[in-house]
Amino acid sequence: MKAARTVRGPVFRPGDKVAKHRTRQQALRRFKSNIPLLIMFVPVILFYVIFRYAPIGGLVLAFKDYNFYDGVLNSPWVGFQHFQTLFQDSRTLEIIRNTVGLSLLSVVFGFPIPIILAIMLNEVRNMGFKRTIQTIVYMPHFLSWVIIAMMVTTVFSMEHGIVNNLVEKIYGEPFAFMYSKGSWIAIFVGSGIWKDMGFNAIIFLAALTTIDPSLYEAAGMDGASKLRQIWHVTIPGIRPTIILLLILSMGRVMEVGFDQVYMLQNSNVNQIADVISTYIYRTGLQGAQFSLTTAMGLFESLVAFLLIFSANYIARKFNEGLW
Repeated sequence: MKAARTVRGPVFRPGDKVAKHRTRQQALRRFKSNIPLLIMFVPVILFYVIFRYAPIGGLVLAFKDYNFYDGVLNSPWVGFQHFQTLFQDSRTLEIIRNTVGLSLLSVVFGFPIPIILAIMLNEVRNMGFKRTIQTIVYMPHFLSWVIIAMMVTTVFSMEHGIVNNLVEKIYGEPFAFMYSKGSWIAIFVGSGIWKDMGFNAIIFLAALTTIDPSLYEAAGMDGASKLRQIWHVTIPGIRPTIILLLILSMGRVMEVGFDQVYMLQNSNVNQIADVISTYIYRTGLQGAQFSLTTAMGLFESLVAFLLIFSANYIARKFNEGLW
């Protein structure tokens, strides 16, 4: 006769229960120790939930003919009618072109400046001089665009502007910097760089602190000059940070700050200064065409989404992707 086979279930060892209990106790202890940090993080979560994620539901207006009487839920559906209206209007294409053009100019000319500034500040050995320069270049970031625009307008004014006083002495007559398209673009890009370059340099200064000082010593012993050390040690050391911020900046190509454009624009340069943010303000808030401007905002977000993923896809080819 064949012996009956004994079916055995899983073996539970007392040590496993003790280990699991100890792991749960450690996790609970870690959670309790981090409660103050979690409480501090609650306002951040609420900010993004209330002002970033909750408004996403309002995008439904892009597919409805919204009116105050029917409200968001009961307004009639119109499908893609607002998108057709947008792209059948030649002015819309001009607004998109202005937005992309001004943003790309700001990225091309403005992105390298904080990197250069951070490297220069990192090379300064006199701490007093370094702190003074840092304070001076950081200060414009904390001023509103109302103040910055007033300062820029005062500097480039035709009647009493500092620049035009010098131009008038040299050429005999002032130049309309704020009313000429080419000079207005230069002032727009330059003022944006001046306002934010100091604050953006903080990120690169933090990245520079992670570079091993022994790499500079080794490069110096090999006879590398200061410029060679910057090119072969400093820049490769902060390259992941540069690529990360470049990917994020690509997501803002379709977003030109409303405050800066609105405070600097005038009727002479509206052809190049009218961007998506000013269009939404003028058409949506002042003209009460909420559905039409929601469609424009949705288009802007979709393009930004595609740009971020495209930039990250390219970065991944060099093993530097964000995800």
